[in-house]
Amino acid sequence: MRDDRIDLGLVAAKLGTSEEDIAKAAGLDRDALAPSEDAGRASTPRRLHEMLEILDRVVPRFGTPSAAYAWYRAEPLPGFSGSTPMQLVLQGRAAEVIDYIDAVDAGVYS
Repeated sequence: MRDDRIDLGLVAAKLGTSEEDIAKAAGLDRDALAPSEDAGRASTPRRLHEMLEILDRVVPRFGTPSAAYAWYRAEPLPGFSGSTPMQLVLQGRAAEVIDYIDAVDAGVYS
């Protein structure tokens, strides 16, 4: 059985930001990340999981989690009308971001 709980404080620390900022970047109300019975942990909403999956895929490219997070929030992706990965995730298009990353890794885009 997969444990879909995350430690938001740990994620925030790794990304050099706050839990509130993470919620905003995933398009979630701060209350959606309220801790469950396990202190400091919350069930992982889908968009937050997608954001973390995208970041995991690009950390090797950028060198640090905080650099990957900066890319996620601010770098427009070619072919997506100037949208950033964060904007695409907020639009429910995380799969397209993942496909783009996979295509770059395969050498389709440079």
